Formats: sequence, C-alpha cells, structure tokens
Amino acid sequence: MKAIQINRFGGPDMLVPTNVAKPLPRPGEVLIRVRAAGVNFFETLQRQNRYGATPVLPMIPGVEIAGTVEALGEAAQDFQRGERVAVPLFAAGIFSGGYAEYVAVDAAHVVALPRGLPFETAVALMVQGLTAHHLVRQAEPASKTVLINAAAGGVGSLLIQMAKRAGAKRVIAAASSEHKLALARDLGADAGVDYTQPNWSAQVRDATGGAGPDIIYESAGGDVTRTSLELLAPSGRIVLFGALNTRDPGLNMAQLQNLISSNQSLAGFSLPPLLAAGGVKADLATLFGLAERGELTVLSGGSFPLEQAAAAHEALESRRSVGKIVLVP
Repeated sequence: MKAIQINRFGGPDMLVPTNVAKPLPRPGEVLIRVRAAGVNFFETLQRQNRYGATPVLPMIPGVEIAGTVEALGEAAQDFQRGERVAVPLFAAGIFSGGYAEYVAVDAAHVVALPRGLPFETAVALMVQGLTAHHLVRQAEPASKTVLINAAAGGVGSLLIQMAKRAGAKRVIAAASSEHKLALARDLGADAGVDYTQPNWSAQVRDATGGAGPDIIYESAGGDVTRTSLELLAPSGRIVLFGALNTRDPGLNMAQLQNLISSNQSLAGFSLPPLLAAGGVKADLATLFGLAERGELTVLSGGSFPLEQAAAAHEALESRRSVGKIVLVP
C-alpha cells in the first residue's frame, strides 16, 4: 500500500511517499480503508524532532483517520464491511500510522460515522474538535468575555462556535489577517483583532470596554502569549495549549507578580490525559451530530493527495492556512 514515511528528520521533503505491506487485521481488529487523514501542526514539529519525545524512525505520521471498513479480524463483529467510520488513533495512545491507505486498529477505538458527514469533516472533529470541546469544559465561558487566539485555525474556529453555544457574553477573535478575521466573524465572533499589528492589545481593550477578557484561549505562542497575559481581566483565566506553547513563554517576574496580585489563573491544557477516563466515543458522536445537522461549521484548509503530504505540511507551516488540512489517499 501507499504511505508517507519519515526516514530522517528535517523539512517537508523528509515526507517520502513509499510502498509498505498492507496490514492484516488481527483478532479483534478492523482494517480501515483511509479516505481522509488529518494533518496537525505538532506533526510538523515531529518531522523536525522538535516536539516532545523523539519519534523512532522510520515512522508513518498521522493520528486521526476516517474511511470505510475493509476487513474484520476474528471476533471483531461490531462493524460491517463498507461501513463508514472514524478512528481517533491518539485516543488509543497511537501516535503514528495515519498517513497511509490502510490502517488496522482495535475495534474498540472505531467510531461509526453519520451517513451525511463527509470524511474530511469527521477528521477535523477529532484532535481539533475534541480539543475545543474539552477547552470549553475546562474553562467555562458562560456569561464571560472571551478572547480566542489563532481564531481561524482548526481549534480556534470551532472554539468560537462552542463558546457562543456555551453562553459566552462576548467572543473576540484574534488572528493574523483580515481574511481570517472575516471568517471568524462569519462563525459568530463579536469582534476581530489582527495580532500582527502593533496596536492589537489596545484594540482588545477597546473591544472589552477596557476591562480585558475574562478567559483567553491561547495557542499562538511567543509574544502573543505574553501580551495576552497582560490583557487578562482581574480574576481572569488564560489557558495555554497547542504545540507553540510547549516552549519557554519568557514570562518575567513582574508579569508573574501581577498574576498573583490580580487573582488571575494561568492554566495548561493537554488533550490526551483527558481522554483516558473514556467518553471519547460519546463526545465524538455529539460533535459529529452537530456538524451533520449544520449546527457546527468546520472550516476546510484544503485537501491534498497523500503523495503531496510535503505540500500539506508547507501550507500548515506557512501560517496562512485556515481550518483543517487533510490528506486524501
């Protein structure tokens, strides 16, 4: 079968199309014919050996897939051949293998797809959808003013909608271009701010009547993280998540002292530990249902043929993309 393999760490050209043996489903497993595989920013860091633990090479990246059941291993009777399904591999502790034509996985981790839900949409609701879903649970936005950074990305675009659904008083979107902010407004944001502009913090203050946001969902990293902390309202909460916030934010003592004196909270967020207690299938069923009924919009960042995985990574690293980028084997 066709797959994308990393043999050496480096740039996008290290994503090499190759032929590997087609997996056979073992007892209890389901063989999935992949129709869409998600591309995530942390995978660009994996490719460069800049993300957490060093992956063992060679590796096939990819942690989320959607497709059809190709074959069933012995005792895997919950599904039928041809059935439309999704597999959040990461929820099963599997952090590779998705950039391929076929994936074999334990049937316990396979989720049925609604008939009307496109494979590409299902993929966008796994890493990004579950992240947004749990962020709103962890920092409840009801009756609060919320700032969402990277608001046109896969997580941010869903967070806008989920925060509004959860009763946020006001949602301010921050992104890197007017095009992205227009998309954010279309999704329900009450105001938009370009955080590449030098006066963006003043614009956020104006949008909050000078009070600052009560909750900031922050994934942009670097200077955006530091400025966001300065914008936070007294007793407010900033939640850091995403690959770009795994590096030193460079917070100084004055900022930390202000955090203490203002009764503010600086919280971290990581999705995998929250999935260990179960409920993944129920959460995905909720997200899939909302999207199928048109109550949750998924932004597409583009679909790339599997062989063009390098171009997909380049698009994601350019920071010009919006929504979710997928590979289509």
